[in-house]
Amino acid sequence: MAFTDLCRQTCIRASDRCYRYFPCLADPARRSSLCLKVALVILHLVYVGVLFLFDKDLIDKTRKDPWYTSLYLLLFIATLVQYFITACSSPGYVLDAMRAVNEANSLFTNRYKQAASNKDGSFVVTIDDPSRRNLLGNTSTSWSKTVVELYLPGTPARNYICSYCNIEQPPRSKHCHDCDRCILKFDHHCTWLGTCIGYRNHCRFWWYLSEEAALCLWTAFLYISYLHTNIYRVWWKSAIMIILLIFLSISLIFLLLLLLFHSYLILTNQTTYELVRRQRITYLSHVPRRLCAFSRGMGRNLYYICCGGSSYLEQVPTQHELEERSRPYTCLDTLTCRCCF
Repeated sequence: MAFTDLCRQTCIRASDRCYRYFPCLADPARRSSLCLKVALVILHLVYVGVLFLFDKDLIDKTRKDPWYTSLYLLLFIATLVQYFITACSSPGYVLDAMRAVNEANSLFTNRYKQAASNKDGSFVVTIDDPSRRNLLGNTSTSWSKTVVELYLPGTPARNYICSYCNIEQPPRSKHCHDCDRCILKFDHHCTWLGTCIGYRNHCRFWWYLSEEAALCLWTAFLYISYLHTNIYRVWWKSAIMIILLIFLSISLIFLLLLLLFHSYLILTNQTTYELVRRQRITYLSHVPRRLCAFSRGMGRNLYYICCGGSSYLEQVPTQHELEERSRPYTCLDTLTCRCCF
């Protein structure tokens, strides 16, 4: 019993010392996210390491054609880099957007008052003085007015005020209970990445899925090539390769389906949350099921989301706009590429 208590106290002291040097590990959520990231990196290293450790033909091919293996390793490194870039990127928070709008409104008000004071010959207000910014008006009303104008007239305030953060949410935003923040253009919370997918990182998430799927396809091809040539030579090596290939095939099917699904979402300017909870979202409940409310055409959707041309402040379409988008296609619409632009 005394030995058990001693071990427990030793573990507690070691944990406290570790948390002192690495404060991020003290949070259970961040510690779990970090463990998932480490596990994912180790899984990638295991698949590539077993391949180069067992496949002597691949090593001989590397000596003859080094470009082939170089491209494979380049894709491997690019996938891991893209994973960490996506995991560390911000999805876009409503609170940050609110601060940016209020600061822009305050700066505009300061400039307007400075111009007016110069014209009248009166006292000039200093723009960069933070102590005077609150005297120029209540900046919190600028964000509220901006958000209200994005919804249809007559929308109740309870439909766009977050009950957790107590701030006004623009359309397509949602509070994430895992992050405890309101996310702009919320898609979903990814456990493997440890972050939400939203306005700022949806395109990065799509690129990560593409690179991961390409890496899995290439790795599966190399595994199958090894089994085709060496399946009867060393049975335990072949058994390990077969087990890894089964798990890789399951992961590849999941990745391809997820990639196709998010490609559809990007081309139609939708989110996972909107597609799954469409009937429960007040500003989408009246939209026909076959109609994508925020779609501008496949070409524009792809440009806005992947090239940074989209805005997180998207206005809810009116009934007239919905009727115009639901209008059947004609031959002239086909020639003018109405479905794309």
